[in-house]
Amino acid sequence: MKSLHIFLTVCIVLFGMLLPSPLRACVDCGQQNVFRSGRVVDYELVISGRTLSPAGRRLEVLTVNGTLPGPVLRFHVGDMARIRVRNELASESTSVHWHGLLLPNAQDGVPGVTTPPIAPGGSHTFEFVLRHAGTYWYHSHTHLQEQRGVYGAIVVLPRAGERVPAADRTDREEVLVLSDWTNESPDEVMRTLARGSDYYSLQRGSAQSLWGAWRAGGIRDFLEREWSKMPPMDVADVAYDAFLINGHSRLRLDGRPGERVRLRIVNAAASTYFYLNWSAGPLRIIEADGMPVEPVEVPRLLMGTAETYDVVVTIPDRGEWEFRATAMDGSGHASAVVGHGDEHPASDPPKPQLYAMDEMMDLAIAMQDDDPRASLALPRPGPPYPLLRAREDTTLPVKAPRRELTMHLTGDMGRYIWSFDGKTMAQEGVVTLHHGEVVRLELVNDTMMHHPIHLHGHFFRVLNGQGARAPLKHTVDVPPMSRRTIEFEANERHAWLFHCHLLYHMMSGMGRVFRYEESAPAAAAAHALPEMEKPHAAGLGEHAHDPWLAWGEGAFLSSMTGGEFNLRHGRHDWVADWEAGWSGVPDIEYEVDLLHRYYLNPDWQIWAGVRLTNEDGADHRAVAGFQYRLPLRLQAGLGVDSEGHVRLTLAQQWPLTSRLSAFGQMEYDTASEEKWAAGVSLIVTKKLSLTSQFHSEYGWGAGVSIRF
Repeated sequence: MKSLHIFLTVCIVLFGMLLPSPLRACVDCGQQNVFRSGRVVDYELVISGRTLSPAGRRLEVLTVNGTLPGPVLRFHVGDMARIRVRNELASESTSVHWHGLLLPNAQDGVPGVTTPPIAPGGSHTFEFVLRHAGTYWYHSHTHLQEQRGVYGAIVVLPRAGERVPAADRTDREEVLVLSDWTNESPDEVMRTLARGSDYYSLQRGSAQSLWGAWRAGGIRDFLEREWSKMPPMDVADVAYDAFLINGHSRLRLDGRPGERVRLRIVNAAASTYFYLNWSAGPLRIIEADGMPVEPVEVPRLLMGTAETYDVVVTIPDRGEWEFRATAMDGSGHASAVVGHGDEHPASDPPKPQLYAMDEMMDLAIAMQDDDPRASLALPRPGPPYPLLRAREDTTLPVKAPRRELTMHLTGDMGRYIWSFDGKTMAQEGVVTLHHGEVVRLELVNDTMMHHPIHLHGHFFRVLNGQGARAPLKHTVDVPPMSRRTIEFEANERHAWLFHCHLLYHMMSGMGRVFRYEESAPAAAAAHALPEMEKPHAAGLGEHAHDPWLAWGEGAFLSSMTGGEFNLRHGRHDWVADWEAGWSGVPDIEYEVDLLHRYYLNPDWQIWAGVRLTNEDGADHRAVAGFQYRLPLRLQAGLGVDSEGHVRLTLAQQWPLTSRLSAFGQMEYDTASEEKWAAGVSLIVTKKLSLTSQFHSEYGWGAGVSIRF
């Protein structure tokens, strides 16, 4: 009997070895040859609101099963996942995307692209077989819900009986979900970013000014940047109130001295890159984005948004040791500590140099170096891609047809438009794929920010100099003013999302749908699929239209008032611009422009509308013109009205310190005398500034500027 048991065990192991790998099975033949264990693993996820205080202030948070983050979902390769998602939100739909998992198109969870949205009070059951092991995660793909708390980790273990390499054997494991948290409404965050406000830079301590440049020895760099019309350099968009690990700013982990611990790390932040550091020594990377790599040690690890890494650390004999995740902009960190006794804190990298582009250029140059550790030796290292080497050959089929594509990562920080090749997803939403081809995609970053680019439903090879062992990933960081080359086999069907995983960049237009060209036989085969695998009627979902945003600002002084209200949709602005004065004139004088303004690029805008006024000798009339950005970011405008009069305007604002700025404006109109004004403004809060100015017609005035 014992001999029979041994014989059957050997047969099962050999049979398992002969089965196609989960990734290759997906590439070659879809679902039919994927290993199935026969086990069904059920979960129910309930998305609802709950009052919590992730950053010291109680407010309504979106939770999954009442927690932030949601529960860890655990499976083995071959399990059938059956996950019922229930939406208990009162007035908004929701969704769940299974980030990094290869699964049927209809189960991918992107509303309007692959899967229907889950209506308030409704539910949706996802069913799919787990094809591959690793650390992954799930999150809402509906509007800005990910920022509000709808995310959690997924752990898929190798199928039972599969041998674990010695490098991966550990005494225990911990799942660490990193995230960022703002006490503001994410809709307000988006509105603040779109209006071009510098307030988040002020909060993070990264606002640039003449005084700051002088102190940093960067006054020449500051003036050269202004002359070249470039906006202030920064490494992040949003000022966060807290950074979290498993929902806490500081987390205590279990562990005994001498234990080897596997940390399964998920960056579920909405828009934060993290530097990871372990105070007891280097981090030993064994997996990246769920895929095994040859073990490699790094002293500090830059982790892009939406990536996952599995690292191994060893707990020292005595003392308290810290694993620290520091926001790339240096504005804060989250910690997980283990052990007891003397504290051994982890270190932060130096803060970014904002007045010079040396750091950005050093990284771009180091990435081209033959030494794979060149970029990792920098004080603020790049991601560890040059060292990542797959454990198996990842070469794609040699005989498959090949196609090369180039996509430029483009953006306008001042207006907060992010795009590919200068067009948002609403403007140009689809890239066509042909089933069976190998696509080599060169991503060229024309912006001054890192972008984590994610492809749904596929793994791609990152071409990093490792030849046949190029690592497989589903999310790749593209550093500023640099490029990455990836390649993948177009081995799926239907439509899959491809986008920047910085949430506010994606929602501002930086995405595409990779849609397969469907043949008649393929369409017929799709119709015959089981219900759980049938494709959704693919569109662009909520990305089919650019968002509508509105804001305004008004100065209310003792002598006059002036300001602007703006309603924006994509490149279109509907503007109400007003000025009214009462000091030094017999009666209140006013002028109101009601305009439609079209944004061509950062330098050019054109506009047309009507001008309403009660000034002497002037009537209501139609107006049209353009605005142009000169060197030093001086805003120049030229307009003509329906009576043939021409108006020239110049305006500029100089940041003297992080809070105090000086401004000036001049206007020359052929129908009236020239006007000018100059003053200073001091930021008090996000919505309030103290302002004083001298106006050539209304004299001195002081008061407040209110942003709404």
